[in-house]
Amino acid sequence: MFREVQLKNNLTVVYEKLPFVRSVSFGLWIGTGSRYEIQETNGVSHFIEHMLFKGTKSRTARDIAMAIDNIGGQINAFTGKECTCYYTKTLDSDLETAMDVISDMLFNSRFDPAHIETEKNVIIEEIGMYEDYPEEMVHDMLAEEVWSGNSLGYPILGNIQSISGITRDDLLEYMKTYYVPENSVISVAGNFDEYKLIEMIEKYFGEWKSYNYSRVNAYTPWFNKSVRVKRKETEQVHMCLGFRGVRHGEERMYSLLTLNNILGGGMSSRLFQKIREEMGLAYSIYSYPTSYRDVGMFTIYAASSPQKYKEVINLIKGEISTIINGSISESDLEKAKNQLKGNFILGLDSTTSRMNSMGKSRLITGRVKTPDEVLENIDKVTIESITEVINYVFRPEQIGLSAIGDVGFDPGLIYNITF
Repeated sequence: MFREVQLKNNLTVVYEKLPFVRSVSFGLWIGTGSRYEIQETNGVSHFIEHMLFKGTKSRTARDIAMAIDNIGGQINAFTGKECTCYYTKTLDSDLETAMDVISDMLFNSRFDPAHIETEKNVIIEEIGMYEDYPEEMVHDMLAEEVWSGNSLGYPILGNIQSISGITRDDLLEYMKTYYVPENSVISVAGNFDEYKLIEMIEKYFGEWKSYNYSRVNAYTPWFNKSVRVKRKETEQVHMCLGFRGVRHGEERMYSLLTLNNILGGGMSSRLFQKIREEMGLAYSIYSYPTSYRDVGMFTIYAASSPQKYKEVINLIKGEISTIINGSISESDLEKAKNQLKGNFILGLDSTTSRMNSMGKSRLITGRVKTPDEVLENIDKVTIESITEVINYVFRPEQIGLSAIGDVGFDPGLIYNITF
C-alpha cells in the first residue's frame, strides 16, 4: 500500500514499501515538458535534463556517473510533453547515495557555458539522428499536425533553430519557474525504512524553496483533421492514423485500453492478425492510446511497401467499421480484460514500474490509484462502455494522418473517410 507525505515546503512524496525485494527505485518528477514551452525556446526542458548530468560544484559529469556505477546502480532521466523525471535504481542499502547525487544535480549544477555549447551540438545531432528513423519520427509528425497551433504539438527535442538560440539565462530562468517543490513529486518504491526515508528526503530536499511559484496552465488544444506527408526515399511507407482519445486519469481509459487490446494492442489483435498474419501486407502494425492532463489521442501505426499502403489503410478502416458495427463479443471482452490485468499485475513485480506509475499519476492527476482500484476499474469495463468509447474515438471529422515514404499520398484517403 502506498503512502503520501507533504513536506513543509509543499514537496509531495509518495512511496510504497516492498519488503520482499532488495532494491529501491527513486524518482524526482518535475511538472514540466515541451507543452509548457514557447516556440522560440522549444526543447528547453529536454536541454535542462541533459545539463543536469554535465557536472555540479563538487562533481564532474564522470563523477555523477561513477557515483552510481560504483554501487552497481542505474541513473537516468527522460523528458515528456508534461513531465520530466530523474530516477535511480539501487540496492536498498544505497538509497541515500542516490538521493545525494540527484539532489546535487538539482541544486548545484553549474551550467558551464562551454558545456552548454557542447550539449547544443549533442542535441542537434540527436535531432538529426531521430530524423533517420521514420518509424519513430512519424509519431511526432502526427502530434505536431493534429495539435497544430498548440504547444502540445511541439517536439520534445525542439528543433535546430530553437536549440541553437537557447542561452544560459533561458535555462536558469526556466528552472526557476518550473523546478520548484509545489510543481514536483518524489516517488519511491522498494525496500526501505519508512522513518529513515522521510528523514533522508527532508535532509536532501527539505530546504528546496520556490521563487513566487504560480502554476502556468497550458491551453487545451483542438484536434485538427489533417494530413501531413513527408516524401523520403525509404523501403517502406510509415503511417500513423490518429483519433481523439481520453485524458489521463479518466475512467473511460480502461474501456479504451480494453478496446486497444482487441484492435491493435498485441500479436493476437485484429489488426495484427488480419493485416500482418493473414494478408502479409505489413511487418509492423499496432495501436496505442496516449493521454495528457486534458486531452488524449488514439494512434494506429503501420509500415508497408509503397505499393500496398492504400490497401493497408483501407483494411484498417474496414476493421474500425467492423468494430463500430458491434462485432466485439463477450469472449473478446473477457480475453482483453484478462490481458490487461495480467500485464498490470506482472508490472507490479518491478520497483521501477511502481515508482513510475505513482510519480506520474500523482503529478498529473493529483492522486494515485491502488492496484485493487485499477483491477476493479478493469473489471467494470462492459460492452456498453466500450461501445461508448468507440463512438467517441472513431469520428471521421476528427482524424489525422502522418506518413513518411516514397509515395505521392492521396489526401482523399483521409478527407473522404467514412465509417
